[in-house]
Amino acid sequence: MSVNILDAVMKLAALKQLDGAEIQDIIVDSITSTLAKRLEPESELEVYIDEETEGIKVRYKSLVVELESGLGEISLSEARTIYDAEAELGDYIQKEMSLQEFEPKLVKTVQKIIQDRIRHLEDEKIQNDFDKQKHTIVSGKIKSIDDNGGYRIDLGYTDALLPMDEQIENEYYRVNENIKAYVTNIRSGNRGVTVILSRTNPEFVKRLFEAEIPAIFSGGIKIRKIVREPGIRTKVELEAIDPKLDIITECIGPKGTRIDSIRKELHGEQIDIVVHSEDLEKMIENALGISSVKRVIVERNRAARVIVDEADKVIAIGKQGKNVKLAAKLTGMKIDIFTTEEFEEKLAKERRTVSHVTELDGVSAKIGEVLRSAGYTSVQDIFQASVSELSALEGLGQKTAEKLKESAKYF
Repeated sequence: MSVNILDAVMKLAALKQLDGAEIQDIIVDSITSTLAKRLEPESELEVYIDEETEGIKVRYKSLVVELESGLGEISLSEARTIYDAEAELGDYIQKEMSLQEFEPKLVKTVQKIIQDRIRHLEDEKIQNDFDKQKHTIVSGKIKSIDDNGGYRIDLGYTDALLPMDEQIENEYYRVNENIKAYVTNIRSGNRGVTVILSRTNPEFVKRLFEAEIPAIFSGGIKIRKIVREPGIRTKVELEAIDPKLDIITECIGPKGTRIDSIRKELHGEQIDIVVHSEDLEKMIENALGISSVKRVIVERNRAARVIVDEADKVIAIGKQGKNVKLAAKLTGMKIDIFTTEEFEEKLAKERRTVSHVTELDGVSAKIGEVLRSAGYTSVQDIFQASVSELSALEGLGQKTAEKLKESAKYF
């Protein structure tokens, strides 16, 4: 390892924010352990970094032999010519060499050990940095885009990866552009340890809210839950711990600056602020974001029917059904949206389905038997049948069929 290589390693350590003294210790220890395997204990091996030349030096004693055959030996002729004219066989001669003077194969072995140990040290640092920064938002510059569409991001202390499945659909970045993302995980692989980022995780939105809205950061307002369709819509359920705080006012900020800042970072994603309520019906209404809800009917099986005006139905459901789906996730309820007319028809259908034909006006025991024999058992069966179908039954005429249909319609 030449002076230049040592210098390169130290520069790399500085770039990766690794401790320089620790790197020097690794270099010295790696060379010492490698050479010690080839030298006897009597060699008194010493490896050090020369402060004047900033190079790596090795000092050890070599046994004087007739013909040199190993690293810890020196031939008698070389010992007398270079070191001590009075040297004798069996003496020990102290040699001092630069690392690059050793055989190339040995130097390469040492370099490999040093590189592996520095990489391990770097992985440990990344792990430590990750432990400090996990579940936070970090900023970096995009270095490259990998074959799987993932962004490789320079965070300063290390590179990170924003995988394709953690990216917001239709959100694109170029190399050298700055980007913010949420630290979710750390992954080990052939390339070492990689920090994994996300822009789709709901926690990313939570951290943005904490950063932009002082009342949330201070704990005056609590984020209870976040549900999200990344790039399309997010609903944030908030509760005022301090009763003097107005959630909507605090989140919107002066002239809408706070919420606009969050939307800008999310490239225009719709952000719905949902005020928490212990009243489930009110909570469902808040989650939908419709102020003119006519009625909310909560059923036993975690389901709710919401009645709205015709003009509000499209808004309540939302584009591609996203609004009602997110409201359902937020409340943990199955939510169905109806207009008043649709709801009344729904109730009528349910009523007709569970009611027997004998409950219809004008159905005698004889007519009931005819209908049952033909497979018409519920009022809904009569409602769905045509007059011609019913009048074709034996014992039922046109007028009776029409009366049955009229009775089923208004049942």
